[in-house]
Amino acid sequence: MADTIYALSSGAPPAGIGVIRISGPRAGEALSRMANGLPPARSPRLRIVRNGEGAALDQALVMWFAGPNTATGEDLAEIHCHGGRAVVAALLAALSSIDGLREAEPGEFTRRAFSNGRIDLAEAEGLADLLSAETELQRRGALLAAGGDLSRRIEGWRDRVLGLAASIEAVIDFADEDDVTLPAAFSRELDELVREIRAASQRPATERLRDGIRVVLAGPPNAGKSSLFNALLSDDAAIVTSEAGTTRDVLERPVSIGGVPLILVDTAGMRDSGAGAIEELGIERARKEVANGHIVLWLGAPDDLPVGAIQISAKSDLGAGQSEGLEVSAVTGFGLSELTDMLVEKAREILPPVDQIAFNRRQREWAQTAAQSLEAVDTHSDLLIAAENLRAARRALDRLVGRDSTEEMLDALFGRFCIGK
Repeated sequence: MADTIYALSSGAPPAGIGVIRISGPRAGEALSRMANGLPPARSPRLRIVRNGEGAALDQALVMWFAGPNTATGEDLAEIHCHGGRAVVAALLAALSSIDGLREAEPGEFTRRAFSNGRIDLAEAEGLADLLSAETELQRRGALLAAGGDLSRRIEGWRDRVLGLAASIEAVIDFADEDDVTLPAAFSRELDELVREIRAASQRPATERLRDGIRVVLAGPPNAGKSSLFNALLSDDAAIVTSEAGTTRDVLERPVSIGGVPLILVDTAGMRDSGAGAIEELGIERARKEVANGHIVLWLGAPDDLPVGAIQISAKSDLGAGQSEGLEVSAVTGFGLSELTDMLVEKAREILPPVDQIAFNRRQREWAQTAAQSLEAVDTHSDLLIAAENLRAARRALDRLVGRDSTEEMLDALFGRFCIGK
């Protein structure tokens, strides 16, 4: 029998309301002891909640949900109490004193929902991204997966694979009957399915939306990189002086501009001579950032412009910028709005579309595996091999939604959740 777990499922106190959740076979017993009996199922009641000694702890709304049709697939109880630290602490202490109850581990409520079939792995991954979303685009992108849109699309693909497999199995089973053949639309349906899966798997991975687009500021010493970095952040995160080589390491800060998640990266000034040993290390790291950045803003000479970088003419207020590129000034703010608009536009081109399903790296690998198996189906050769390729495609789609998942992978996923979720 599974343990009965409990945790504060709302935000950290103090707050207007605290929601304490209890899930497992002894949830009803625990709520009944503390609230003088169970309320009617799915019907909140105002009760005095007491500890094991009978002392009143709070006046709270209590709710009872009989499993399996609950968020976790188990018996579930909730106490909606006042959100002060002392109230919450007292209620949690009272729960800890009840035999058979223990505090939940991070993500354990959601893991139980997955284990009991209330959500699948794709929905759980979307929920993890939704909980960590900090920008509007991150929220919208994660909501499709958390809400089941991705899972429904995958389930639809799986049903179509099963239909194709059934057609081939029928031909195999009745090979001695001349009137049993593959449907005329078999090849067209197979090709359409492959195109759909390929199209979805070729979209940018959702990690770009979750982690943010890396915007690297690069150029020679004293080109204005740190000043522009601070201006884009509206903060003095980077030290700015007239001395060459002040920035000797990579400095990065997350920022949301226009609802788009960005990681701004300030780098050491790159020069071919005159740098000390420590500065040389910073220059080498700067080169790596330029090579790996999604968007590179180059504040140096146009002749040295890295491939794919955007030329920025900095220090326009001093008349010291290059004659080419977007003119900006961190001092006066000139050109900053044009620069941020351009960053948002280019970032949106790199990010996965938030109004369409997109895969994370794990999901994309299995989707591509399914597409490869489908592409290997050859109805003009051995139909037994074709049937096995269709089974391989179905297994890959099953793994996409977690029908066959390792404990290590599940531990890593649910470890991203907070306690109480």
